[in-house]
Amino acid sequence: MPTVAVSKLPALQIGEKVAQYPIIQGGMGVRISGPKLAAAVANAGGVGIISSVGLGLNALQSEDGAPSGKSLSDRYGEATRSALITAIQQARALSPTGLIGINTMVADRHHEALVQAIATQPIDLIVAGAGLPLNLPRLVQRSPHIALVPIVSSVRAAHVICRKWSQQHQRLPDGFIVEDPRSAGGHLGAKLEEIEDAAVSVEQVVPQLVDYIREQLQATIPVIAAGGVWDRADIDRMLALGASGVQMGTRFITTDECDAHDRYKTYHAQARAADVTLVPSPVGLPGRALRNPFIDNVLANGPQVRTQCVNCLVRCKYRDQRETYCILHALNRAANGDIENGLIFAGSNAGRSDRLRPVADLMAELVIDGAT
Repeated sequence: MPTVAVSKLPALQIGEKVAQYPIIQGGMGVRISGPKLAAAVANAGGVGIISSVGLGLNALQSEDGAPSGKSLSDRYGEATRSALITAIQQARALSPTGLIGINTMVADRHHEALVQAIATQPIDLIVAGAGLPLNLPRLVQRSPHIALVPIVSSVRAAHVICRKWSQQHQRLPDGFIVEDPRSAGGHLGAKLEEIEDAAVSVEQVVPQLVDYIREQLQATIPVIAAGGVWDRADIDRMLALGASGVQMGTRFITTDECDAHDRYKTYHAQARAADVTLVPSPVGLPGRALRNPFIDNVLANGPQVRTQCVNCLVRCKYRDQRETYCILHALNRAANGDIENGLIFAGSNAGRSDRLRPVADLMAELVIDGAT
């Protein structure tokens, strides 16, 4: 489909809330998209997202002895919930009226307790991926004002969610995010052999999902396109497909307010397109990341340093088969600035940004009138 230039970006309504611009900042763990980044995007008219993934690991590692009667996994879960609530409060202090949401993983063993804990916090939406969030409405029933936005890879997945939510909770999602595995960063919602299949591309799935919502559900639910969105031309292209907005992750890493360590952000700014590669993951799906000594060792099937397992995932090859590596510790090392020995997730456009800049400047560039 040809690109259609849009002279002015439309607002984006998700549930009861309206963002000035149809731009959602993607959730990036561990601590890549935290309170500072989310608040800056929200203040600039977009939707800021805090990733819930792995927030408790640093606190757990700094403990002086284990509390009696609690497993390591329980302590990790509690630390993550506490850290996430603190991050929400920090973001809300920086952006009292902006739209701020949380990105959660259904594959997280602590997912339900985490969502229930944040349902009473001052957030506007929950984005749920890494699995079908079939019970999400039940977890937030005390806070029906919180918009619920599942990440899906197909109309079939959206249909399963809608049927379950409608039958058991009498509600539909407030939005859908469709990620393109050909270009998205982090874990990809497709097997290695499916990544280049046109059937899972946003060009195919977004129009199909828009039609399904309009014709089958007879509802108005925004579809958000994600994966490979970098500039205003990309935004216009996604809107031309029928999307109501876009999600952007990698583009926001090279900003002053990104919560990652400065070495992490600089590594992104100095990256080249050739540095982006696919890497196996203990969750069983490939991920997209930047090459570094850690990735080179993984791709060469080299020995991995054994780390303490906090039992964070429902399924994990590292825990269950002693294969691959601990992804939580790998992401945490990178976020802390150990770019040689950590996992640095990135989308396919990594390497296009050569400097750090304020979020406000980046948003201003993205929302200027599109060229015809």
